Amino acid sequence: MKKVEEYIQEWLRHRLVLQDMVALIPDEHIGFKPWENAMPMGTLITHIVTSTDMFVKTVKNGMFTPPAKINPCETMEEIGNVVRQLTEETRENLNSINDEQLEKEIEFNGFIGTGRLWLASAKDHEIHHKGQLFTYARMVGVENLPFMMKQPPKKQ
Repeated sequence: MKKVEEYIQEWLRHRLVLQDMVALIPDEHIGFKPWENAMPMGTLITHIVTSTDMFVKTVKNGMFTPPAKINPCETMEEIGNVVRQLTEETRENLNSINDEQLEKEIEFNGFIGTGRLWLASAKDHEIHHKGQLFTYARMVGVENLPFMMKQPPKKQ
């Protein structure tokens, strides 16, 4: 078993909850932000998925790889489609990472760390912002939010 496979399962426990949360947020709240300089809800969600994708591609490529550019979304359904698309692309890219890439040192934003460190940072970053999203969703009245983690489906 490749070392990255355990990471994928741990990451999916959080990403699948993000997908579920997006489906619960009404379109009228896509631009909600709890303070003037906050990211709007829709932007926060796309930031989560593009950032994780960026970290994973950086590890895969062995050098900083900028995040994907996403066209502005006008509905939560569009955002959900972006989340699902980038989840699949990120999963494919993770599956292609080998043990050597996990140990390779990469400079990112003035810091040097192994691929393993950058993947851990990606997951931490995603969890951090997912926590913000839980707060945003509660503030706009979403009551039945999912648990913070979800069991990924069994591998086929």
